[in-house]
Amino acid sequence: MAQPLNRLPSRPSASWLPRWSAGALAGRLLSLLLLPCLLLLASLPAQASLLHLAGPIPADLGVRANGLAPCQSPAHCAFSQWPVADAKAALAKLLPAVLALDGVELVETNADYLHATLTSRLFGFVDDLELFADAAGSQIQARSQSRLGDSDLGVNARRLERLQRALLAASSSPSLP
Repeated sequence: MAQPLNRLPSRPSASWLPRWSAGALAGRLLSLLLLPCLLLLASLPAQASLLHLAGPIPADLGVRANGLAPCQSPAHCAFSQWPVADAKAALAKLLPAVLALDGVELVETNADYLHATLTSRLFGFVDDLELFADAAGSQIQARSQSRLGDSDLGVNARRLERLQRALLAASSSPSLP
């Protein structure tokens, strides 16, 4: 006998499907989208980045009458002075520590000045690092500044702290004959 036309067939149960809230579903989709980006980032060489947000070269780079220019904004710039016995020797001791920084590229270096750029791995933000061997003041002047953005989230200050620790370590280790 035929079934009446007004009756719809019953749908199979979907009890095997997980029941996710909209937030959980969005989180899982975001995870699936971010995973390939993270895998791509992990495969990039240290100098490469997904983007390259360089920004303009700062106009106040270089040594002025009294040394390096002061920071205009502490939100994206750090400046420090480290007392040393021999400023030029201290700058030479800092070179390996600078070269060990992630994303570093030397722009200019001589006996009393070093300028390097550092490119962040993920977005390719460029920071400028300057070191000046102030022989008259028996100090190293250090300045690290982000080219773009209103805040560096403390990256430049931590970079200078790392270099200062490297300088202290290099100065306290005995010299080879």
